[in-house]
Amino acid sequence: MLDSRLVIVSGKGGVGKSAVAAALALLAQRQGKRVLAVEMGSPGGLATHFSTGDLGFEPREVRPGLHAMMVVRSAALLEYLSLQLRLPGIGRFGAVARAFDALATAAPAVREIITIGKIYWEVQADRWDIVIADAPPAGQLGSYLRAPRSIAELVPSGRVRNQGDAMAGLLANPDLTRLVLVTLPEELPTTETVETIEWLGEEDVVGPPTVMVNRVLPELASAGRPGGTAGEIVDLHRSLLAEQEHWMKVLPGDMALPYLFGLFTPGEVAAHLSDTLEGLL
Repeated sequence: MLDSRLVIVSGKGGVGKSAVAAALALLAQRQGKRVLAVEMGSPGGLATHFSTGDLGFEPREVRPGLHAMMVVRSAALLEYLSLQLRLPGIGRFGAVARAFDALATAAPAVREIITIGKIYWEVQADRWDIVIADAPPAGQLGSYLRAPRSIAELVPSGRVRNQGDAMAGLLANPDLTRLVLVTLPEELPTTETVETIEWLGEEDVVGPPTVMVNRVLPELASAGRPGGTAGEIVDLHRSLLAEQEHWMKVLPGDMALPYLFGLFTPGEVAAHLSDTLEGLL
């Protein structure tokens, strides 16, 4: 997986996708890769798990060899117009910038193609060995993955069409792009994950996803049941474990990530998951 150029991490909100994205970035950094971790959706997830301040549009080194940034759509649109379409003199201030900021915020198709376009631009840059994207939740992911194909269908020819084709080709190439779906062995996350996998199979915009089932309970070491409160705790654990095992059979789970007992900071969670992934990948 970490031999790819782009890894996109998504999943239902609250399943730990940002923690997994941060863990993959930390693991790639330990392997000596030049890593860029990107927040595509709501800000704060990666920054929290890297234990750093808020991320901006410009990549910032958060570990030696590991940079992180957040896609700011208005800034990405201005960068696209300036660099990709070769429109000089467009700054980030003034009436023109405000107009494009409103466009990038209000128009869904523009939002998505500009966000994916920024990811594509960074993947093509020589400064990174791998880009790891903390993507929007699974319910929103489809519109982002399909955006390059939609642009290619709407624009018959020219630079924009060629770039849409190039983005679609990057996403669809399993040697270059891997999609990770993070889920939990619970009813709602499982249902959404299965629906996302079915949609991906129909649309064929990206290769088959890797499913990581997070917060999986371990088997109890002892088969006995103590008395008192300890026995009630054992009963609860076994009940939850039985429910998890039911949903694990429904999920095409490729990897199981452990439930971390105790009090951990987000940074510690990412570090622990990174250690686990090192033994799985």
